[in-house]
Formats: sequence, C-alpha cells, structure tokens
Amino acid sequence: MKKEPAYLEIYYKLRDAIVKKAYAYGQKLPSKRALADQMHVSVITIGHSYELLVDEGYAEARERSGYYVSYNDADPFLAQSAQGKEEPQKEEYHENFVVPPVPDFSFNSYARAVRKVLNDDGEQLFVKSENQGRYDLRQAIASYLMRNRGMNVSPGQILVGSGAEYLYGMAVAMLGRDRIYAVENPSYEMIEKIYHQNGVTVEKLKMGPDGILSSELLGAHASVLHVTPFHSYPSGVTADATRRAEYVNWARRRGGFIVEDDYDSEFTVKSRREDTLFSMEPMEHIIYINTFSRTISHATRIGYMVLPSEYASDMLSKVDFYSCTVPVLDQAVLRELLNSGEFERHINRVRRQLKK
Repeated sequence: MKKEPAYLEIYYKLRDAIVKKAYAYGQKLPSKRALADQMHVSVITIGHSYELLVDEGYAEARERSGYYVSYNDADPFLAQSAQGKEEPQKEEYHENFVVPPVPDFSFNSYARAVRKVLNDDGEQLFVKSENQGRYDLRQAIASYLMRNRGMNVSPGQILVGSGAEYLYGMAVAMLGRDRIYAVENPSYEMIEKIYHQNGVTVEKLKMGPDGILSSELLGAHASVLHVTPFHSYPSGVTADATRRAEYVNWARRRGGFIVEDDYDSEFTVKSRREDTLFSMEPMEHIIYINTFSRTISHATRIGYMVLPSEYASDMLSKVDFYSCTVPVLDQAVLRELLNSGEFERHINRVRRQLKK
C-alpha cells in the first residue's frame, strides 16, 4: 500500500491525540519548531499538518500565540439545558454555493470495461442479482471504501439501488414511518419530498456556517437526522469536526439514527480524504449513502447504502423482498471499474483539475 506523506501521518497522529483527549479543548499545541525537532521533520511539514487540523476544525491558529485545540465533543446540549444559555451565533453562511461541474467518466474507458465484462462474464449476466446487489460488486465497493474512505465494512452491510432517491425510501422502509425525520434547512429539495411521499413527518433544522446549529439539535423532536456533512446543498456548508461529533452524540443520546448523504466528498480538493460520520460510529447509529451519479455520470443510476454492523441484519430483513433495481450488466461494469483501478484514476484526475 502506498505510504502516506509525512505531513499526513503527523496530521492523523495529532487528530487522534486530540479526539482521545491527549490534548484537551482549549489547550495549546506544541510549537511547530518543537514538534519538528521531536518528529525529526521540517517545520514546513509540521506547518502543513497544523493547517489541515485548522481546516478540519480540530485546531485554531492564534496570531503571535500558536495553535490551540478547538475540537470539543463534550455534549453541548446538557450544558445548555443546565445553564439556560443560548448558543453564540456565528456569521451566517452565504447561500450562493454552486456545485462545480465535473467531467464525466471517460467513455473509452467505460466501453473497454463493458467489452471485458461481456467477454468474461458471458451468460452469467443473465443470472438474477441477489436482492442486495451482486456480491462481487458489494465486495468491490467494500474494498474501495477501505482504501479511500477508511471505512471497514463487509459486503453484507451494503445494499445496492438505483440512485440516492430510491435509497432514501429504503431508509424509511428500514427505520419506520412512525418516526420524525429531521433535515437540514436549507437542504436538497428531493430529500424532503421523498420523505413526505413516504408518509413521514419532516422537521427542518436551521443551518449555521459549520452545520446544523446546536440550539436546533437541542430542540429537535426527531429520532432520525438526515445530513450532508460535506458541501450540503444548496448552502455549501461543510460540518467541522466538532459539529460532526455533535451529530454522533445526538444520535447516541436519543438512540436514534443518522442518514449520512455523501454525494460530493470524493471530489474534495484537500490533500486528504474527508472523514465520514460512519467512520466515527460504524456499529449502531449511521446509515451511509453514496452514488456514482456524480463520480461517473448523471446517467449512471447506481447508488449504495452501508448499514451499521449491529443492525444490518435486522434492517435488511425488513426489505429483503425487494429485488435489486440495478441491471446486472451495469453492476458488473461498475465492479470492473472499481477492481481495475480505473474509477480511482478518474477521481484523482478530476481532483487535480479542481485544484487548478
């Protein structure tokens, strides 16, 4: 496996130390020079690591003072209730986010994959898919998530379906209609429409510049929270590290669930992958949804959901009578693109273009 650059390795070590409270909230981090001497690297390398920590919301830079821990996963709701204090309001976000267009997947590469699948799979393409989706595709998706998203999941936790909208409905079928579902305000309009169409009550929670406001979460009646932590549409807001921890704490405290809608984070221009909520809480509370409509083509109606390991069997038993809605040929071609590395090469090419 390709070795991470030194600044990324140091970033991950510092991030883990902050999350595990080796550095407490508000505590000053070591100076760049002191840490460079300790790690036997350059001050520039440490500077890159600290910039990432600031970028993700784990630390803040104070002029002429240094870097301080800004990540705080203490439950803010209990403290607010006890003290009766309002959450300090930051500057509002500006609702002018435009999802940057990205080039479609190479047609020639896609055509090669189709020809290879037709040749290799042959009449197996006439065999009906498992209801969750072909096992070999789910295995390829699980391997991709481990390599690129740091998500350790099994093929048995994955359900393949024809796009995000279809999977929103499957989430309702698994979690039930007798719950209140909270969504970001503003949010992608189809989310609210599909939940209403499925007969559930929808609660809107106001967004701030770092995600849903704590005061909104505190007052929510919902037990399911649908969030887009990276580039929420149409606000463009990305939840910082503290807010993501707040979402997870919200679900733990209520015994609820989070539907994590991760449509765009593969095209981050940062030098490291985006952390998912699922990686923070893979056992019980998070349902992760992503699609290939943006990464390959809008004509590619293939998405997938990853279920929390503790509840995967129970959730799947509620929808096991549904047939997979993605054609077998399309599933096999996607498997080929993932296993050959062609999909990841496309992602990397687009990210380089977006950086420019």
